[in-house]
Amino acid sequence: MKYRKNILTASILASLFLVAAAHAQDAAETASAANGAGASPPAAQTLLAQNDTSGGKDNSNAQELGTVEVTGIRESLKKSLEKKRDADAIIDAITAEDIGKFPATNVAEALSQIPGVTIDRALGATQRVSIDGTDPSLNLSFLDGHPVAQAIWQYGDSPNRGFNFSLLAPEVLGSLEVYKTPEARLPEGSLGGTILMHTIQPLDVASGLISGSVGYNYNDMVSDGKPDASVFYNWKSDDHTFGIDVSAQHYEQLTDRQGEEIFGYHPVSDYAASNPAIAAQVASGAIKATDMVPDEINAANFQQTEKRDSVLANIQWKPTDRIDTTLSLLYMRDNLDNYNQSMYPFWHWTAGTIAGVTGFTEGSGGVISGGHSCDVSTTASCPGLGAVIFDNNARTAVIKTRGADWKASYRGDGWKLSGQTGVSTSHDDLTQAFIEPVYFGGYTWDINHGFNFDNPAAAQNPANWSGYYFNGNYADIPYAARDNYTQFDFSKDLGGFFNQLLLGVRFTKHTESQNSYDVWSGGVQAGSIANVGAGGLTDLSGLGSLGFWPGAVNHVQPSNGQTVINWVLGSPHLFDPQYLYLPYLFQNEFQVSQHGDAAYAQMNFGNDSVRGNFGLRFVHTSIDESAYTINNVNIADSTWGTTTNTHNNVLPSFNIAYDLAPDVVLRGAASQVIAWAPFNQETPYVFTNDTVLTGGGGNPNLDPYKSNNFDASLEWYFAPESVLAASVFYKDIRNYIVQGVGIERLYNSLIVLNPAVYAGLTGGNCDSKGFCDYSITRPENGGKAKAKGFTINYQQPIGDTGFGIRANYTYSDANTASGGALPYNSKNSYNVSPYYDKGAWSSSLTYGYRSSYLAGGYVAGAPAETVDGYKELDANIAWRFTDHLSVSLDGLNLLDSTYLGYLGSKNEPIARYKFGREYMATLHFKF
Repeated sequence: MKYRKNILTASILASLFLVAAAHAQDAAETASAANGAGASPPAAQTLLAQNDTSGGKDNSNAQELGTVEVTGIRESLKKSLEKKRDADAIIDAITAEDIGKFPATNVAEALSQIPGVTIDRALGATQRVSIDGTDPSLNLSFLDGHPVAQAIWQYGDSPNRGFNFSLLAPEVLGSLEVYKTPEARLPEGSLGGTILMHTIQPLDVASGLISGSVGYNYNDMVSDGKPDASVFYNWKSDDHTFGIDVSAQHYEQLTDRQGEEIFGYHPVSDYAASNPAIAAQVASGAIKATDMVPDEINAANFQQTEKRDSVLANIQWKPTDRIDTTLSLLYMRDNLDNYNQSMYPFWHWTAGTIAGVTGFTEGSGGVISGGHSCDVSTTASCPGLGAVIFDNNARTAVIKTRGADWKASYRGDGWKLSGQTGVSTSHDDLTQAFIEPVYFGGYTWDINHGFNFDNPAAAQNPANWSGYYFNGNYADIPYAARDNYTQFDFSKDLGGFFNQLLLGVRFTKHTESQNSYDVWSGGVQAGSIANVGAGGLTDLSGLGSLGFWPGAVNHVQPSNGQTVINWVLGSPHLFDPQYLYLPYLFQNEFQVSQHGDAAYAQMNFGNDSVRGNFGLRFVHTSIDESAYTINNVNIADSTWGTTTNTHNNVLPSFNIAYDLAPDVVLRGAASQVIAWAPFNQETPYVFTNDTVLTGGGGNPNLDPYKSNNFDASLEWYFAPESVLAASVFYKDIRNYIVQGVGIERLYNSLIVLNPAVYAGLTGGNCDSKGFCDYSITRPENGGKAKAKGFTINYQQPIGDTGFGIRANYTYSDANTASGGALPYNSKNSYNVSPYYDKGAWSSSLTYGYRSSYLAGGYVAGAPAETVDGYKELDANIAWRFTDHLSVSLDGLNLLDSTYLGYLGSKNEPIARYKFGREYMATLHFKF
């Protein structure tokens, strides 16, 4: 298979070069017209016309990002290509097809078209991106030069420094760039690349312009859809010195992720030690003591209706050619309420359920593929329990994000002074109402087909599902993030080859906190699903398409998530003081405050054939990490403490671009960069899974990642709107953060919530006070890693036919010094996108693929999982039937691909998900 993949890759690359060569003669004739007689732009030009992270670089001749003429697929690609060509560094760009028409329904979807950029789809909708084989949390993103604070919305999620693109309305963007090589003037903190996003500025577009869209998006997994709408309005004075633009969006989306989850594996020997039937199977040779048994087979269903409202306003004042100032205001409210159901036979962890196992079936690769359990309540001869647990998690999450940013600049004669300051806040009051009804009865399970009940009629009676291990709980988890920043930049034009000096300082403070982690356990009223409010049987078509049996596809359920919330909050003693569960409060509360002071000096150079820059950035960082230190004798005596660490880093950077010919650019870059661990990894807090006695936590003494990066690219602009480019990258990473596992003695909540289950735990050396030995995973420095690879990028229209094609391929080989894989690195990824754009019609078809990659496990302390290769097919067609109106149809995930996660091999699956196809119909208007 590997040989055939390499042949395929070689064939694709050879074909691309042959096609380009066939057009070489036409390129020679058109190069001068396309490239302005081949003259390279001065080094003082920059892409950041809207962004004062430029450190004062002269932008007077730069491409205006908000130009109204940018319409259609070909114009969008053309503008993006111009930005790439004119840059000093190695970058890629995306430009809006028109005002409010960024070329994707999700910003990350558009980014995935860039060579070296890959996306993860664990929740269907794309949230985060990887650049050149690096973890998404190690790449930073900025909106108009400033950070946007983002609170987490998913219960149990880890705060991430990477940008969550699903929370940003793409309509507010005019363009973006991905800087794969840094410059001294750019903010530090990215290992793979920095993403700069730009909104539209009032003085760059016509006064009185109003544009927008109304649409409807439909998900075939849900068999339902939701509306969305956006509007943009711009006004500016007659003398073009003052302007205001406002963009507002309302967006709704249905998500329904259905699939299989397995919480871990244990050897057959764990069962044979106390279960005679399993011991007999081992003795007969039917199964082996070393075979691995899945702990559960979970029929998982995650449902969400997102409702996002956002408003962005830019107020620009430019009284003279020398003074320019803009105030930007952002407000976003994103309702991300969700309902997560998990039904799983429970044959491990307690002596009673282990005793109820009647037999196992051996599969391939040393994995048990199926089995059967009985229950003493239905089979008198059964020595144990056949328990099926049904977790119902009804969660509310409403993220409110606010931002205010002010920037100003003054341009003198040959110099420029600029400044930028602002604040961004994000807050989310996460809540969860949880019930856990249990059914007791025999069942058969299979690793590929889920489970079936011995008595389906009894299992489909909601009165037979009631609390046993415990009735449920209620959690309230306020989460907050805040960014403050101030920056000053100065530039001085110089004569000669070294033509511009840039100087600047930047002061930042970021705070991330998870406070008052309150969980009330023990006060939820008892009752069955019939008492809560039954909603009939599920119809999980996604599970059915995976081959699951009827027991998992069609099972009982409460009527909806709100029914669960009403039942839990209706418990008369829910908030009695004795039911406030202190261990969750002490183990999960944390706060991180990171202060950064940076200063830089950058020299730009250039002449007719060569341009570039070199510089130094000095960064002083102070991090205060606060959490409770757990008292293992009396949990109530745990104490709040703060650890402070400081770091100093000097970061050099060098970029050079050389015009080998009027249509050929050779680039090179070298730099040292740093990136920080996710916020929760920097605190001493700990979270646990009390059933499986695993957990994870942070480490306040982590050093930042540090990497020496080397990049080069060769770009051939062989025809108008066309390019054939190849790039190579190498990253020598130090202080790589690896996960270490150790035994820690911690408090177990089950001693209060369900003493019987606590007493039946088969490991952990648990004592009578509720403390057990946990296997705790914590981050630690000491690792080294290398990432190296190359990209190929091809883009070309086919004559005047209206047809064209763009394609790219990335190879990335990334490993730790010990041979382990780097998270989120796919060795092979590619995109192929033919398009048509002529007259009133345009369309595109995009096929993307990324090979397998390592991702984080989703159970506390669980090993990281490998995600199998993923294929994506999207399509778009648009018709402009007047100068003011157009319609478009979009289809996403048309292959309805399966997201598969596994451990050592595909014989040990951890997760299999289906998300459904999404279709969108949109009417666009512009007056």
